[in-house]
Amino acid sequence: MVVTNPCAPDPRVLRHASWLAKAGYRVTVHAFDRTESHPLSENIDGVRIMRYRVGKVPYGGSISTLIGLKKFTQQVRDTLLHDPPGLVYCHDADTLKIGTVLKRTKSVPFVFDMHDLQHTWVRMESPNSLPRTLVSRRFKQKMLNRAKHAECIITSSGCIDGGTQRGFVEWLAHHGLVGEVVENRPMPPFPEPSPRATEGWTVGYLGRIRDVRSFELLLRSIKQLPVLERPKLRIAGDGTAAPKVRRMMMDAVEAGEIEATITGAFTSKEFGEIIQEINVMYAMYSPLRGNIIQGAIPVKMFDAAAHGVPSVVNDGCLMGELATLETMGISAAWGDLDSVKNALVKANGMSVGLNHTGEREQLRWMAAMDPVLSPL
Repeated sequence: MVVTNPCAPDPRVLRHASWLAKAGYRVTVHAFDRTESHPLSENIDGVRIMRYRVGKVPYGGSISTLIGLKKFTQQVRDTLLHDPPGLVYCHDADTLKIGTVLKRTKSVPFVFDMHDLQHTWVRMESPNSLPRTLVSRRFKQKMLNRAKHAECIITSSGCIDGGTQRGFVEWLAHHGLVGEVVENRPMPPFPEPSPRATEGWTVGYLGRIRDVRSFELLLRSIKQLPVLERPKLRIAGDGTAAPKVRRMMMDAVEAGEIEATITGAFTSKEFGEIIQEINVMYAMYSPLRGNIIQGAIPVKMFDAAAHGVPSVVNDGCLMGELATLETMGISAAWGDLDSVKNALVKANGMSVGLNHTGEREQLRWMAAMDPVLSPL
């Protein structure tokens, strides 16, 4: 398996890796230690993780990021060409080149696991930038050209029963590719929800912090409420926009507008502890990213529901439809302060459902992978 983060940990990657390991396969995750702060080699639940270092590389769409990714890709490619595996499992589009090279030169089959529309990230910082739009189009075309050579394409969303909104599998079909849906849902058993504080309430955001606009919308919406009725904020995570978001929130705290606790990256165990502090999970994202309208589903919505916490998500897209149909939360209109404010208030105390868990997704994944694994 190949992934362009340090896998320290990456639950989506380790989940599929552990399923392979339990099926009797020897699995190595080739991961990119961009910050050079993780062990070079590690074993987690029978899965070996090899981490590569090419110098410190930032996240985002900068030139230095692209150069770092290229160096990482070349190192992994050379490693696998020297000792070819039986299968290459590519997580996200920026690892596809490795799969296509191994297939072309060594006849090694590869799987493409498309968790997101990778090419849309280039436009995040400046969605209306012509140069970024052109680069995004180029990345998209490269992805489509390479993906058609995969033995199997697995993706994280699709139109749901009783729904009308499209997901990534429909996006792939529009471009002539067949994908299999495996949602990134947590595996049971789930903890019993703990009692929340009786005084006041807390809105949380736990995850990568990549876009300041989401937090600007959250802050402005909360300020629509009377001061004594405003929720506390609990923000945890790292990412390219984390420093800006921290400064913005701390300025609001110093002005007496909100109460907030902000911390950095967290482990899976820490997620379970932090989420006990919150009443509502905030999971709204700017539709300008592109992947939101095309079917992105925030994993934090599933994880929050497993802990009995409702989420507020974007309406007019798959995540909003899914939140409503499974009673996992409430959708709100992006940019509409009253809509977001009302959704946060309504979600507080809401009884949450989770119709399906990772057990269903494991069965879906095994069915999709069977034709690929059988010949190995």
